[in-house]
Amino acid sequence: MGLDPDICYRASVSRDPRFDGRFFMGVTSTGIYCRPICPARQPRRANCRYFRHAATAEAAGFRPCLRCRPESAPGTPAWSGSHATVSRALRLIQQRALANAGVDELATRLGVGTRHLRRLLNEHVGVSPLAIEQTRRLLFAKKLITETSLSMAQVARNAGFGSVRRFNTAFRAAYDLTPGNLRRGPRRSVRAAGLTLSLAFRPPFHWQALVSFLAQRAIPGLEEIGPDFYRRRVAYPGAAGTIEVRPVPGARHLHLTIPDQLAPHIGAVVQRVRNMFDLDADPLRIADVLNRDKRLRPLVRKRPGLRIPGCWDPFELAVRAILGQQITVRGATTLATRLVDQFGRQPAGGPGETPGRLFPTAAKLARADLTAIGLPRVRAATISGLAQAVSRKSLDLNVSEGLDETVTRLCALPGFGEWTAHYIAMRAFCEPDAFPATDLGLRKALADGKELPRPRHVIAMAESWRPWRAYATMHLWSQS
Repeated sequence: MGLDPDICYRASVSRDPRFDGRFFMGVTSTGIYCRPICPARQPRRANCRYFRHAATAEAAGFRPCLRCRPESAPGTPAWSGSHATVSRALRLIQQRALANAGVDELATRLGVGTRHLRRLLNEHVGVSPLAIEQTRRLLFAKKLITETSLSMAQVARNAGFGSVRRFNTAFRAAYDLTPGNLRRGPRRSVRAAGLTLSLAFRPPFHWQALVSFLAQRAIPGLEEIGPDFYRRRVAYPGAAGTIEVRPVPGARHLHLTIPDQLAPHIGAVVQRVRNMFDLDADPLRIADVLNRDKRLRPLVRKRPGLRIPGCWDPFELAVRAILGQQITVRGATTLATRLVDQFGRQPAGGPGETPGRLFPTAAKLARADLTAIGLPRVRAATISGLAQAVSRKSLDLNVSEGLDETVTRLCALPGFGEWTAHYIAMRAFCEPDAFPATDLGLRKALADGKELPRPRHVIAMAESWRPWRAYATMHLWSQS
C-alpha cells in the first residue's frame, strides 16, 4: 500500500504523535492492531505489518488495541499520491455518506461507476467501500461505549446499526468480545451536564486563530464564543440543545459536550463538529507545501496549525456568504443578527439552558420579506432564490461534488459569483483547494503595498500552493 516498513517501524518506536492516524501497525503475534503512539511494549520488527487504514487492518484479521484505542486516532488524512477519487471517497465515507445510502449513490456523487469505485478502493486501500463503512461504524460504537454512558441500544443506533442484535453480532465477530465485555463494570449513569467525547486532531492546532475568526462572525443568541470555549444552539427533529467545544491544554484532542436530549443524534453532531473545527487536517503536510513560498513562510511559522473554520450548516453559511458580499465582516454580522432575530425560531431547551434562537429554515426565508432587515433588493432576491431552491430540494447543499463541480453548480444560481461559490466550498464543504481569488482582502495581502494584482494574476501566484489554497487564503487573511 505504499508504506515503507522500516520507516513505519522507526516511527512507532519513537511514538512520535505526528504519525498518529497516518498508519496502523498490526502485530501478528497478538492479532492486534495499534496506533504508532501505542504505549504497549514495542513488538519485534518481524511481527509487524502496516496499514494505511483501520479497515485494511481489520480485513487482514487484526482487532483494535484496547490500550491505544484506534477509534480515538485523528481522521485518515488525504490519500497521498493516490487517485483523487479515493481521497474523496474516504472523506465522504468518514462523513457518514454510507450511513443512509448505498455504494451506488456514493459512486454517483463521485462521478464514477460503482464497479470502478470498488476497483479503486480495492487497489489503493485493499478493501471494499462497505468494509470501510463497517469499520467506521464499529470504531465509532467502540468510542461511544468507552467514553459515554449511552445504553447499548443508543450506541447501536448512533453507530448506524439497524438493531442491537445486528450490532452485537458484528461487534463479537470483529473484536471477539461483546459490547458489554468492553464496558467493564456497571454502566455509569448519564451526568446532568450531558455526554462528553474527545475529538482527536493532529498537532499543531491553532485554537485561538480559529475561535477568533468565528467570534467576529458570531450571532448573539445563536452562538457564544470565548477564548476557551465555543457554544451553539442546535436542533434536530424532536430535540434541541446547546453543544459546547473546549480545548484541552497540552492534549491532542478537543472536548465536545452534548446535552442528553441530543444523544440520539450524537453521530451527526460529532461529524459536524469535526468539520467545523477542521479536525481531520494534516497541518505538517500542508505547511510543507506552503512553506516553499516566501510570502507564506513567515505567516505559516507565526500561526502553526491554522485551520479552516467550517460551519454548522451549509445553508446557513451560504446565506451568510451572500450577506457578506461587498461589505465588511461587522456589517454582514449585523445583518445576520437581524435575520435571526426576525425570522429565527426559539425552540424549547434542555433543563437549565438559557433560551436561544436557531437560524431560520430555508422554507421560512423562501417566503420572507428580507428587505425588512435592511437588505438591498438584489441581495434579498439572491437569498430568496437560494432558499426556494433548497426548500424545493432542487439544490442539495448537504452534498459536495468536488471543488469544480460545486463552484459550477453554485455559480448557476442568480446572484452567485466566483467569490461566493469558493467561499461556500471552502467553509461549508471543507474543500482544501477552494480559492476566492477575487477577494479584496486576499488581493491586498498579495499586493505588498503596491498595485492590487488582478484575479488572474492571483490565481497564477497561487498555483504552487495547490492543493492547499484554502489554507493559504486563511494565512493571508490572518495578516490583514
